[in-house]
Amino acid sequence: MSVASDGFTGQVSISISAGVLKLTTDNRQPTTASRLRIPDWILLLAFCVFFFLWRLASFGLIGADEPRYAQVAREMLARHDWVTPTLGSVPWLEKPPLYYWQAMAAYGSFGVSDWAARLPSVLDATLLVFAAYWFLRRFRSGCALDGALMLATSAGLVGYARAASTDMPLAAAFSIAMLAWFAWFESGHRSLLLLFYAALALGMLAKGPVAPFLGALVIVAFAATQKSWRILRDSLWIPGILTFLIVGLPWYVLVQLRNPQFLRIFVLEHNLARFGTNVFHHPEPLWYYLPVTLLGWMPWAVFAVVAVVAAIRRLREQDADSLNTFLLIWIGVFVLFFSISKSKLPGYILPAVVPGILLLANYLRERRASRIHPALAALHGAVVAGLLFATLMLPSILHEHRFIWSSAATVPLVVAVAAGTLASLAILKAGPAGLHLAGVAPAIVVLALAMRFAAPVLNDNLSARPVSEALSRMSHQQLPVAVVLVPRELEFGLQFYRNQTIPRYELGRAPAGEHLVVAREGFQRAFARDVPGRRITYLGALPAQKVELFYVSK
Repeated sequence: MSVASDGFTGQVSISISAGVLKLTTDNRQPTTASRLRIPDWILLLAFCVFFFLWRLASFGLIGADEPRYAQVAREMLARHDWVTPTLGSVPWLEKPPLYYWQAMAAYGSFGVSDWAARLPSVLDATLLVFAAYWFLRRFRSGCALDGALMLATSAGLVGYARAASTDMPLAAAFSIAMLAWFAWFESGHRSLLLLFYAALALGMLAKGPVAPFLGALVIVAFAATQKSWRILRDSLWIPGILTFLIVGLPWYVLVQLRNPQFLRIFVLEHNLARFGTNVFHHPEPLWYYLPVTLLGWMPWAVFAVVAVVAAIRRLREQDADSLNTFLLIWIGVFVLFFSISKSKLPGYILPAVVPGILLLANYLRERRASRIHPALAALHGAVVAGLLFATLMLPSILHEHRFIWSSAATVPLVVAVAAGTLASLAILKAGPAGLHLAGVAPAIVVLALAMRFAAPVLNDNLSARPVSEALSRMSHQQLPVAVVLVPRELEFGLQFYRNQTIPRYELGRAPAGEHLVVAREGFQRAFARDVPGRRITYLGALPAQKVELFYVSK
């Protein structure tokens, strides 16, 4: 099988002859028995459906944020309130509303479910892939399909496209804004500058002032490298600024008028305090985002780093590509800014995944005819082997909560090493063109294996969905549920799946009437003291999550 792309043609040809499948995108007519031409947009859509949408509900909502954001959107929809986010009927003012609005629309169209809660991120990631394709085809023809496919298969995009969170809406809005700005910079079309301001306003509605602030930093730094402050003057366009204010400002005004505590909670506590202090208990070392960024670029990380290094070396050259400079600044601003933050989470760096992949696409366009050093091919093969081995061992790791070497790991190791070797050989034989097969094929295999084998274990160990389903089987009444010494992730998950506020016994909130209890293993006697004289019936246990289920009478 051979794969190649050409940004000029906009089409992919699949030809079949003597049992051999060939993909090509040039204008030559293949001499084959049969031929099928597939437009790029159909191929991209198929990849987005597979990587972002396929088996989207194979595991339930996990972590604290996914079920919490999903429940906020449900409550806003139930109240028909598009202004004030609430959780348990209490204003929840930590995040702006863009994700909630998207989830409300998904719930209205498909009903409330964990699948619908993740749909906004799927659509945002898909829109971002197509935006990257359009940008590359229009401004760096010859690598449009390459860049879009690499972006669609990058681990950072795939992971957050499958999550009910605010990270993907921000990454999509911010990235589209930055691409629109650079497109305006090269073409001079004011409509693109208008798009920049509108998308930046959506970024502010996705996660707050970090979008316009970092966008301004990127543009100022780029103008400095070009030694032209006229770039900044021309960027400050009155119709664009008015568009930004019209799109981004009304919700902030309305939510403040209805909730006078909003600015204190949102700006002071969840922006300034989150950046400057460890009040939310997410401390990580200064270098944290270097490996996180590399993981986000997988399986393209080796060559993305090569592209970054090559672009840095050419910065001082007269013929240095201004796009490479812009993308380098974009990456650097995000990595440096969040590295000095006292609170660090992986999703913060997601917008830096996009420029890294586009930088790689442009690098491959410039060096399509060159050979790849054997050491780089070997490193890429090692990455492929590592990803495949980790995927095959993930069910065992989730069961044991740690990696344990045993004879059962021998076969996955051999398979992973073989796959990595094949990937290296494909690159050595075909050069940059072989990177398609050596990157996309392993990405497809890794995702398919993860959804088939790891997703059920992930669901059983980390999601509240099986706990909620067990409660429903054991009690057909929709009784209140309380928890005892369980992780907050399980508490928020039950809140979504049961659609009710979940009180905690340890906080003195035992329900007065009959109810169900989800307690940490071995703590029946501890919570029994809080309901003296009431009958407690043991219903069963979920060993995977180390919890026991009980019924408490009136």
